Amino acid sequence: MTAAHADPPGQAQPDGSGRPASSDHAVKIRTQHLSRVVRGVAIVDDVSVDVFHQEVMAVVGPSGAGKTSFLRLINRLDEPTRGTVYLDGVDYRTIPPRELRRRVGMVMQFPYLFPGTVADNIRFAPRQRGEEIRDEEIDRLLAQVDLPGYRERDVSQLSGGEAQRVSLARTLANSPEVLLLDEPTSALDDKAKASVEALIVRIIREQKLTCLIVTHDNAQALRMANRAMVMEKGRLVAVGPVQEVLGAESVLP
Repeated sequence: MTAAHADPPGQAQPDGSGRPASSDHAVKIRTQHLSRVVRGVAIVDDVSVDVFHQEVMAVVGPSGAGKTSFLRLINRLDEPTRGTVYLDGVDYRTIPPRELRRRVGMVMQFPYLFPGTVADNIRFAPRQRGEEIRDEEIDRLLAQVDLPGYRERDVSQLSGGEAQRVSLARTLANSPEVLLLDEPTSALDDKAKASVEALIVRIIREQKLTCLIVTHDNAQALRMANRAMVMEKGRLVAVGPVQEVLGAESVLP
């Protein structure tokens, strides 16, 4: 593909190998022979891939390909049957799970919020590591996700798009280095989807995050990522520049 495209957040254009062209992009996440077998079925099967510092990698493939399972293995919500993950070159089995999940945050497809206020939800993760965040910090996080004044709002009163923004703010309260996004806009209507997607892109840029996003929407992958990895039946079948992997022209501005 020869179509020009703008670089995603903080990322140099890739060379023909799919690696970012800039030599100073260190590997942030490396999966090595990552596998998970459940009841005799390999739902993630020998996946080895590098994700670079400040890169946005789209994880695409048909339903049941193992995309969500792959994401869950990266911050040990599930345990691999074989293989491992390296974070900044360190085997993640040596990192306490709570510390790992602080550094590698995950936003689910359907936001699960605890009963209570928005502030209660945002305070949850820091409290798990013995920290208390002030109201001013909560207000800053809510402003960051375009929900100013929502601190004392009961979560039962939130729309789907608002709940997803609160889920994102709760993850950001941990100051993650890596953001894992599992179909973060698929449960939203078109207006909320566009708004949340733009918000995520802005936050990735501002905070210089490394991001993996599972999406079934190729157009979204083209808008948000510079590389894509394709999974089928648990295996990695292709990885490279997003336009080449998806066989489509970029729609990035």
